[in-house]
Amino acid sequence: MPNVVVLGSTGSIGRAALEVIDGLGGEFCLLAIAALGSVDLLADQVRRFRPRYVSVGDEAARRRLADLLRGGPAVDEILVDSPRQLATIPEADTILSALVGAVGVGPALDAVTRGKRLALANKEALVMAGHLIMDAARLHGAEVLPVDSEHSAIFQALHCGRPQEVDHVTLTASGGPFRLWTEEQLADITPEQALGHPTWHMGPKVTLDSATLMNKALEIIEARWLFDLRPEQIRVLIHPQSIVHSMVTFVDGSTIAQLGSPDMRTPIQYALTYPERRPGRGAPLDLAALGALDFETPDLERFPALGLGFQVAALGGTAGAVLNAANEVAVEAFRRKRLAFRDIVKVVQQTLAHHAPQDAPDLEAVWAADAWAREEAARCLTQPTS
Repeated sequence: MPNVVVLGSTGSIGRAALEVIDGLGGEFCLLAIAALGSVDLLADQVRRFRPRYVSVGDEAARRRLADLLRGGPAVDEILVDSPRQLATIPEADTILSALVGAVGVGPALDAVTRGKRLALANKEALVMAGHLIMDAARLHGAEVLPVDSEHSAIFQALHCGRPQEVDHVTLTASGGPFRLWTEEQLADITPEQALGHPTWHMGPKVTLDSATLMNKALEIIEARWLFDLRPEQIRVLIHPQSIVHSMVTFVDGSTIAQLGSPDMRTPIQYALTYPERRPGRGAPLDLAALGALDFETPDLERFPALGLGFQVAALGGTAGAVLNAANEVAVEAFRRKRLAFRDIVKVVQQTLAHHAPQDAPDLEAVWAADAWAREEAARCLTQPTS
């Protein structure tokens, strides 16, 4: 029975992953879980799944979790801020990383260095250190399987041809909640408005990235590393229904697309059970009921984050770490109402413009670029944008 570690178990992806494991009827053992907060939910997960190891965000959370579990199911150890330690447990077979942000880099690299299957929902890990993670995976014989619905779709479609037969891949995007808003409306968007996604139910950071389309910029960079693509082989289409999750076009003109109802349990389960498929919990797709599927070319002027994604995919090196760090700073400033919605991407643009990318950085250089970008983005917050 494969042992699974879920990092970020109380987030939307983590909760869905536990549903999948439960639905597979004892085929997988949940060995360990990690979460920064949501201690009450974490305690419920421990009672239900009885993992041997648990990691929480800080000492106060550890004490509270211990209190909640007193007299209940015993765990071998409650750790503090230890997703990297959980990613390296010798008996773990699959590490499912549903962490959000730069914190996912270390666990991802640790997992593949030890030859484990990495089911990756944390796109920032590949954005920041894709060259390091994929090189380590090849060196140590580790599998990196995508959990993002778009990259899972590409992964599945790529089985229809050989790498040299791929012309390009197309990532689809819902367009976010503001796809049809006017420039005047975009100027006054509040955090509360931006946190409403039209299709997917996600955490606040990912939802805000979807509103700016920065999530698609991150996915462009992720796809570049995950599938060893050139930037010019990656395209983006707006697809409001989120039914076609992405597609691959081969040199003979054939396009293979993966379709399905928007349900993250499907790509999560495929990453866990690959190369086999199991009956899933997602609703079957009814194309007749849908009637039509719509596609649009994205407007790069309205959503300049997409242009940054292609730019950084071409630059490589430390540019990914800088883009991600600056975006994290800008998104948090918007959430705290210190920055206008339209200025989120402008802060990232300014930070990148002030950076000289370093080619083929080691992990120390990646973290140095991350730290520099956070300071520079914070400085840009105090400067007028144009």
